[in-house]
Amino acid sequence: MGVKNQIKYMRVKKRITQNQMAKDLGVTRQTIVAIENNYYNPSLELALKIAKYFEMNVENIFTLE
Repeated sequence: MGVKNQIKYMRVKKRITQNQMAKDLGVTRQTIVAIENNYYNPSLELALKIAKYFEMNVENIFTLE
């Protein structure tokens, strides 16, 4: 069982680069890459920031499989 996310899909759809998203959220680009590739699960705080960034609910971005 793992956590999957739609971050890359949402980011590409809105034409946002990894660098821009990282800068906007106050993290490194490597953090965004790791989350998108499911190598790293963000903290609750970062997950909430990401949801707010995309104006979505956390449940619509992150799913437990």
